[in-house]
Amino acid sequence: MLELYRRTVTKFPLGSVSYIFAYGSGVKQQVGYDQLGDRPVPKSVIDLVFCVRDSLGFHAENMHRHPSHYSALQHLGPNFVTQYQERFGARVYFNTLVPLQDLGLTIKYGVVSEQHLIEDLVQWRHLYLAGRLQKPVTDLVNPSDNVTLQAALEQNLMSAFQTALLLLPEKFTAFELFHTIAGLSYKGDFRMIFGENKQKVRNIVLPQLNEFMTLYQHAMGQLTEFVAVDMHGQEPGSRKPTVMFEQDKSRMAARFHLRRLPKELRRRLQRNAACHGDYAEVVEHLSMAPLLSKILQISVNDIVWRSSVTQSLKNIASAGVLKSLVYSYRKAKKTFVV
Repeated sequence: MLELYRRTVTKFPLGSVSYIFAYGSGVKQQVGYDQLGDRPVPKSVIDLVFCVRDSLGFHAENMHRHPSHYSALQHLGPNFVTQYQERFGARVYFNTLVPLQDLGLTIKYGVVSEQHLIEDLVQWRHLYLAGRLQKPVTDLVNPSDNVTLQAALEQNLMSAFQTALLLLPEKFTAFELFHTIAGLSYKGDFRMIFGENKQKVRNIVLPQLNEFMTLYQHAMGQLTEFVAVDMHGQEPGSRKPTVMFEQDKSRMAARFHLRRLPKELRRRLQRNAACHGDYAEVVEHLSMAPLLSKILQISVNDIVWRSSVTQSLKNIASAGVLKSLVYSYRKAKKTFVV
């Protein structure tokens, strides 16, 4: 499968690409989809994101190579497409339902500038691509040589882990931890009302528990002062073997996590907390507030709701009306899948 994805990306301009990842049900196993094997899951769309240093250069060359990938917006030229990408929604431009007949694939691919991806990872400005990268993905271009991008990817995982700790009780299972993390970018998404399987977060986490553990291993190692892991624990009630966590729920621990949250989330917390003053005062108030987890969840949802609405509206024009209707219909059918 990895070789097939790599053959796919060679069709695109790679000169300014600093990172490519594949994600979604066509790439990572989810409950309710056929087991991934030597071939892509039937009827699944392969989702790709190209992180580029030069969006204009990428679109200009890509339009020359693949004009059929673009909607009518291509007639306004690569400069317009680049401005549309970088000024609206979550600053990603998607080409949707693109058939690659020679490879037997249908793909959807997004283009984002490196600067805007890093901003989302570090600040959670939109929690859009940052949300996707809080879950296991398949790297097709390794970001490890890009020090700034790699640091931003790691910071995003740490932010997700610390946010989840503030939302969780003193003791919790590995499934509860990763369900909370995976749910950060879904709970406020308007598409979860109509357009996604209501069990989507569970279906993502269950078959990928080991991958989540590997992904968050570094973040866990940085917070051993606040979180203990029992690899041979037992699930409360059933005594079923599972990985168990126990965390410090003291006021000091809450303050520690709150001070290190991403900039946009801190801004939303400051607005939603029943406390006037700067963020330091908000931290003191929230660290002893019984409704901390509720206020935090509302603040995360605020970010996700806005970006999911604006990006979805943006995607109608970039995909074209017909493709948007087809894609939305496929998504809507998942609403009724158990």
